[in-house]
Amino acid sequence: MEPPQDTSENPNDVLSDDDSSPENTNPDDQEIPSTTLDPPISDTQDESSDPVPDEQPENTNSNPAEPGPPARKRRRRKRFFTELIANPSFSKNRRPRISGLAREMDTEALIAISVGFPVDSLTEEEIEANVVSRIGGQEQANYIVVRNHILARWRSNVSVWLTLEHALESIRAEHKNLVNAAYNFLLEHGYINFGLAPAVKEAKLKSFDGVERANVVIVGAGLSGLVAARQLVSMGFKVVILEGRTRPGGRVKTRKMKGDGVVAAADLGGSVLTGINGNPLGVLARQMGLPLHKVRDICPLYLPDGKAVDADVDSRIEVSFNKLLDRVCKLRHSMIEEVKSVDVPLGTALEAFRSVYKVAEDSQESMLLNWHLANLEYANASLMANLSMAYWDQDDPYEMGGDHCFIPGGNERFVRALAEDLPIFYGRTVQSIRYGIDGVRVYAGGQEFCGDMALCTVPLGVLKKGSIEFVPELPQRKKDAIQRLGFGLLNKVAMLFPYNFWGGEIDTFGHLTEDPSMRGEFFLFYSYSSVSGGPLLVALVAGDAAIKFELMSPVESVKRVLNILRGIFHPKGIVVPDPVQAVCTRWGKDRFTYGSYSHVAIGSSGDDYDILAESVGDGRVFFAGEATNKQYPATMHGAFLSGMREAANMLRVARRRSLILSDKVNNELEKCDTLNKLFENPDLTFGSFSALFDPHSNDVGSHAFIRVKFHGDKLNSSHLCLYGLITKKQAIQLSEMNGDGNRMNSLHRDFGVKLVGGKGLSNVAELLISRIKAAKPT
Repeated sequence: MEPPQDTSENPNDVLSDDDSSPENTNPDDQEIPSTTLDPPISDTQDESSDPVPDEQPENTNSNPAEPGPPARKRRRRKRFFTELIANPSFSKNRRPRISGLAREMDTEALIAISVGFPVDSLTEEEIEANVVSRIGGQEQANYIVVRNHILARWRSNVSVWLTLEHALESIRAEHKNLVNAAYNFLLEHGYINFGLAPAVKEAKLKSFDGVERANVVIVGAGLSGLVAARQLVSMGFKVVILEGRTRPGGRVKTRKMKGDGVVAAADLGGSVLTGINGNPLGVLARQMGLPLHKVRDICPLYLPDGKAVDADVDSRIEVSFNKLLDRVCKLRHSMIEEVKSVDVPLGTALEAFRSVYKVAEDSQESMLLNWHLANLEYANASLMANLSMAYWDQDDPYEMGGDHCFIPGGNERFVRALAEDLPIFYGRTVQSIRYGIDGVRVYAGGQEFCGDMALCTVPLGVLKKGSIEFVPELPQRKKDAIQRLGFGLLNKVAMLFPYNFWGGEIDTFGHLTEDPSMRGEFFLFYSYSSVSGGPLLVALVAGDAAIKFELMSPVESVKRVLNILRGIFHPKGIVVPDPVQAVCTRWGKDRFTYGSYSHVAIGSSGDDYDILAESVGDGRVFFAGEATNKQYPATMHGAFLSGMREAANMLRVARRRSLILSDKVNNELEKCDTLNKLFENPDLTFGSFSALFDPHSNDVGSHAFIRVKFHGDKLNSSHLCLYGLITKKQAIQLSEMNGDGNRMNSLHRDFGVKLVGGKGLSNVAELLISRIKAAKPT
C-alpha cells in the first residue's frame, strides 16, 4: 500500500510501508568413594569447570519403557488460578485490523509486550529517560509505535547490529526525534543489540558513543554480573569482576558426567528456560545456533507401590487443588481490602479450605494433593508454611509466555560465552565493600580494588548471612527488605545411566509418597536424554525434604532414588541399572549462595525486590541478581535482565556526575575569568602581587583584595594564582618591601593571612569582589 501522505495524528502514519520488519549453584563438597554401590556418587564439585560437549546430543533409547499412565500436563509454574494471555488490556486496546500496516503494528506490539513493555503507556525507565516531552497524548502514542517497531526489527534478526540509520529507514522523517529517543533507550537498556552474535560482540568492544567512563568493580560472576559487565564495557566503562569460586556462572552450573562409554552434561543449578517468548536467553540461543528443546507437558504420576495414578482421581484432585488456590485468592483480596498488612502462611490458608470443603480425604487423594503442594514448593523454593498468602504469586502478571525449554549441552554454554574476554579474578571472596563520596573500595582475598562504583550481585542468601561487610552499613530500609524476603532451597540428584530405560516419549514423571513431611523428596524426575548427550535423569528434592536431604549421605540418597525407580519400572519388566555416575547438590551448604532462589515470605511483598534493587551511597553501590527483579524473580532471565537494568542505571548516574562536574568546572572557569579581568587594572602592583581596593571607602583600614601569581616549570598551567584579604594599609606596607620572599613572610608571620584558590574565598571576599566588579566600567 502507499504510505499515508497527510500528517494526521493516526499512529499508523509513523511507519513507512516498505519496511522488511520483522534455577541455582553448587557447593564446595568432596567426592566420596562408592561403598555398596559401584558407580561413583558425589556431592557437587565446584572446583570442576569441565567443558561440556559441543556436539549435538544423541538420544539413547535402549530398552524403552512401556506406555505409562494417561498423559497429564504439568510443569514448574506458579500460575494456577491466574491465567493471563500476554497482557489482558491489549485485546481491549487493539485497533481494527484494517490493513497490512495495522497487522504489522499488532505483531510488533505483541513482541514489545513479550519483553515487558506495557500496551499503551511508558515504563518508569522511559519516563525517567525523558523519551517524550509530555506524558500522554499523541507524541507518546507515536513514540510507542516507533519503539515497538525498532524492537521488533532487531528481534527479527538478532545476529546483526541494528544501527540508528537502519532504524530510521522505515519510519517517516518527521519522527526522527522519536526514533533517536527510542533507539537510544532500547540500546542503553539492553533491549536491542545485546548478546553473543559475532557482529554484536565486535560492535560492543568499544564505547557505543565514544565516551570513556568510570571504573566499576563487579562482585560476582553469575549471569547478572557477566551481563552487566559486557554492557558496561560497551558503554565505555572499565570493569573488573571479583568471583569467589574458581569458575563463572554462580547458580548456573553444568557438570560433565561420564563413565562406561556414556557422557552427559547435567545442569545442577538453573536448568529450564521458563517461558521462551521475549526471553533474552532465547535470543542468546538463536545467536549461538543452539536448538531449543521444548519440555513436553506430559507428566505421568506413580503411587508409592509403582502403580500409575488413576486418571479420574488425578484429574479430580488437580481441579480441586486449583479451586483451593482460587478460593485463597478471593480470600486474600477481601482481607487486603478490609485490613491492610494482614498476612498468613499460604499453607495454613490452603489447609483450612481443604478441611472445610473436605478435599482429598482418602489416602490416594491426599498423596496427590501433597504432590501438587510439593510442586508449588519447588516453584518457590520454599515450604508452604513460609510463603506469603497475600503476595506469593505477585510476579504472575509478568510471567514470560511460550514453551519451557532445555538448552542442549547445558546452560553453562551461555556462561562460558558471556565470560569470554572479561577481566574476571577467580578465588576472590569479597569481605568488605566501603563506599563514600570519593568512590568505592572492595576488599577480597587480602587485596583492595578501587573504583568509582560497585555492582553487588551476590545471592540473597549471602546478604542474609551478612558475609559481606558494608561500610557505611546498608540503610535500614534495605536491611529490613533483605530479612523479609525469603530465600529457599531446591536440591537435585543427577544420575547418568548406561542406557535410557525410562523411554523417550516424556521429559518428566512424578512420584507420590505417603509421608506428607517428605512429599518433596524425589517427587519429580526430569529426563535430559534429548539434550544432555547421554541417558541422564535428574530427581528433584523440594520443601522440607530438601533441607533433610543435605543431612543424608549421597550414597543413601541415590539408594532411595533407585528404590523408587525400580518400584516404578520393575513391575513392567524393565530393569533399572545402577548409574555409572551420580551427583547430589548441596545448595544450602554452599557458602556462596546459602540456598537456591528467592520467594515472597510471610510479611514480605514484591516491593521488597525493588528495595533490594535500590542503589546506596548516592549512586556508589548498585545491586543486581534474581532477588532484585520484582517481575522475574527466581529465574535465570530475571538475573540476566537485572544486570542490564543496573548497567543502564550506572550509565545514568555517570552522566549525571559528568554534568555536575562539567557545571562545576564551567563555574570555576567563569569565576577565574572574572578575577583575571578585575586584575587587568589593579589599584596597586608590586612584584608578583596585585591589589584591588574597596571602591566605597578611602579609609586605610578598609579591605583590600590581593592576588599572588606563581610561575614554575612544574605547574600544569603557565601560572598559579592565589588570593587573600588584607587591609589597604597592609597592602601599601607590602609594596614598600623588597622582594616577594619578604612579602610572603610578612603576609603569613605579621598579618596572619593564608592564601587560597578562587573557590576557597570567604563570604567577605566574595562581597568585596561584587562591589569592585560593580564599580568597574563595563
